[in-house]
Order: sequence, then C-alpha cells, then structure tokens
Amino acid sequence: MSNEGLKKASPSIDAWLQEAKAETAALQEGMFLIHNGVVRQTPRARVREGIDDGSIVVGMEFAYDPKKVEAAINETRQMAGIYYVRVWLNEGQLEPGDDIMYLLIGGDIRPHVIDALQFLVEKIKGECVTEKEKIDY
Repeated sequence: MSNEGLKKASPSIDAWLQEAKAETAALQEGMFLIHNGVVRQTPRARVREGIDDGSIVVGMEFAYDPKKVEAAINETRQMAGIYYVRVWLNEGQLEPGDDIMYLLIGGDIRPHVIDALQFLVEKIKGECVTEKEKIDY
C-alpha cells in the first residue's frame, strides 16, 4: 500500500474538466460526474450500522495500492459508453474535512456514467484502499 505519511494537496476539478473536454473523445460525452470523498467526523459504524457509542472521528490513516487502482480504472474504462476516467487518492494521516478521493467519469449518457461511477467507487473502497478511523470517545 502506498503511504508516505503526508496528505496531498487536492486537485483542481476545474482543471480536470478542462483537460477532459479537450480530449478527442469529449465530443462523444454528454455527461461528467465527480465524486469527492471526504473524511467525516461521524464514525462509519454510526453511519452504516446505526451504532452510536458517542465516539467521533478525529482522523484517518489512508493508503492505497496503485496497481489495484490502475486495474479498477482500466476495468471502468471498458464499461459501455465510458470515455474518460480520472482518479486522485490522498494518503497518509487525514483529518475530518480532508479530501480522501476525487473521481471524474465522462460518458455518453446518464445511466452509463452513473453506473461507472458507482462501480469505480465500490471497487476502490472495497479492494484498493485501507482506511483506519482514529476515534475519540
């Protein structure tokens, strides 16, 4: 897993969109979707499972496997109607409010782009990253 210990500066989504729209395939794209995952103060157990023990997230240790991420990107690019995929992942010690990831998907029609974004987020979160919440009670 990649982890230098220091979080990265977040990318410019405006610049990403300009670059995406400048590519040849942009003329086939009718939609772009952006996902911005952020460290939240509410623990995963409370959000996903309804377990409220009074704890809060004070930080997160985040790392990823670049080879697995690249494989997930390549798999997403093979989906119907998808012409553009870009991923940025943070790493290191993150705090509530810090960006965890940005994903940009461009494709021909809304259903294709939504499906690709959902697929890629699930693939990255489920197979490519490690997230360890730092909890305070």
